[in-house]
Formats: sequence, C-alpha cells, structure tokens
Amino acid sequence: MEETSRSLEIVQHNTDTPGDGDPNGLLGPDLVDIVERWSLGHQDIETAVPGLNLFRRELPSPPVECMIEPSIVIVVQGAKRMWIGKDAYSYDMSRFLITSLELPARSEVIEASLERPCLGLALKIDQAQLTDLISQGGAQGSRDKSNVASIGLSDTTTGLLAPVYRLLTLLDEPEAIPFLAPLVLREIHYRLLQSDQAHRLRQIASIDGHGFRISKAVDWIRAHYSQPMQVEHLAALAQMSTPSFYHHFRQLTTLSPLQYQKRLRLDEARRLMLNEQVDAANAAFQVGYESPSQFSREYSRAFGAPPKSDIQKLRSRARGPSVQ
Repeated sequence: MEETSRSLEIVQHNTDTPGDGDPNGLLGPDLVDIVERWSLGHQDIETAVPGLNLFRRELPSPPVECMIEPSIVIVVQGAKRMWIGKDAYSYDMSRFLITSLELPARSEVIEASLERPCLGLALKIDQAQLTDLISQGGAQGSRDKSNVASIGLSDTTTGLLAPVYRLLTLLDEPEAIPFLAPLVLREIHYRLLQSDQAHRLRQIASIDGHGFRISKAVDWIRAHYSQPMQVEHLAALAQMSTPSFYHHFRQLTTLSPLQYQKRLRLDEARRLMLNEQVDAANAAFQVGYESPSQFSREYSRAFGAPPKSDIQKLRSRARGPSVQ
C-alpha cells in the first residue's frame, strides 16, 4: 500500500483541476480495490458498461501481439509497456496510454506479482461523442490539421480519475448503468478533450482532418481484410491523392496499408487456429492467402514460429500459469 500511496501523490501533484479529486485521498486505493475484486480469477473481463474492460496480470510477461482499439488504458497497479513498431510506451499509475486509431501492437507486462498483480482498465473512445463535444466547443486549444502519432502517453490526473472511479462504482449498481453510464462517459470524453491529448483526438473526430480520413480507410480494411486491396481505392475513399494517403497512413499507423492488412489476416488466422481448431492451410485460405507456404513464412516472421508450433505453445501456456 505504501507504493500505491506514492503513486497517488504523483497523480494529485499532476492534476489540472484543483479540487476535482477525491477529498479523502482514497481514490487510488479504491480504484485498485474495485478492479482487484472484479478481475479476480480472470485475465480480461468485459464489463456491463459499454466499452469498458478490466485486465489483471499476475506475472511479468514478454511482449505479446495484440490489436489496440481507439481507447485509453489506465493502470491502477503495476506497470505495462506497449510497443508500436520499435517505439515503446511505458505506463503506470502516473501516466495513461491513449490511442486514436486501431493499431497492431505488442503488449508487455513489466511490473506484476501474485501478491500485487498488474491491474487496470481499457475504455473505448467514442468518435461520435468526441465530434459532438468538439462541435459544442468542448475541446481545448486550436484546431491543428498536422499529423501527430496515433498513440501517446499523458499524465493521469484526478480530474480524469474521478469520473473513471464513478464509472467503476456503477458495476455494483447494474440497474443504474443504462441511465448514469452515458453521463459519466461523456464527462470522461470531455476531460480528455480538455487535456494535452485534445490534438490527438481531434484527428479522428474532425471530418476535415487527416486522421478522420485515414480512420475511414482503416475501417474499410478491417471489414474487407480477406479481399484483394488497392491503395488507389483506399485513397479515393479517404479523398486524398495516392502519395498523400500512403504518407499519412504510414505516419499515423506506423505501417503501410498492405502491412496493416497482412497483420489483420495473420491475427485472424491465429484466432481461427487457436479458438476454432482450424488447420493452418484452411485458416490461410479463410483470411485471404492463396499460398499456404507464403502464409507460413509470413506467420513465422510475425510471431516468431511456424503456425503449428506457435499454436501448440499458446495452448500449453493457457494450461499453465497466467503469464500474459
């Protein structure tokens, strides 16, 4: 508890909203208690609050492949690191992670134990909510159309933690969730737009911004990942020239459109093999590969092992202690 208290002191020191924190100084420990109780026995849990998921990791783990949605990720105990390409983003109680586009990543647990597990939450960002708030003047700073990365870190303030805490307390009052959760979620989005992350969120909420246009192309790729793809078609969808689209897509996602599609295909093939017992060849065909050998080569490069041995390792890990 001493370490939690030190983390809470950092949060209170960084607050941008004096008086908007927890007057009793118990907000940090209370958040830990709630996530601890609801995540007990689970690694990940989807809650009754739309878009809110909790996570629990009881041991450190090496980087694990994942897709991260537009969201904020808040660690209330322990520490994690997110890798986007070669760039690392470490976050704990004092800083939260924010992403404005769906990105392929690797998630690493760097501080966790059975006695003191890494605990936290992920909350999806609602683009419509952002657009509505921005239209009403609810965003900080001036409009900036320049490219910024789609992922970043920000100080965790009590101004943000206070509504997050209220959202988590609704888990014990499920009948109130449909009535109160939308109000609290709107406040959270407002707080984000008043933070130093406003520029990042404007990207996906402003219809004349590059991020908004690229997000439409990302949505198309996700819906049609198994189909042949032409960059020219995506550029037209984004209402951009092909060179400009390619440049902005890579700057915002760290991948080319083709690399992004390939990652989606490989992730879905891995899910089919792991969860639905589909063999490698059929999984390859289902996600759009015409050559099983090409699929095996690209799978090995992405996950560090051929499909069969990788799936065997994942199943063995699932039967053993939780390390992710």
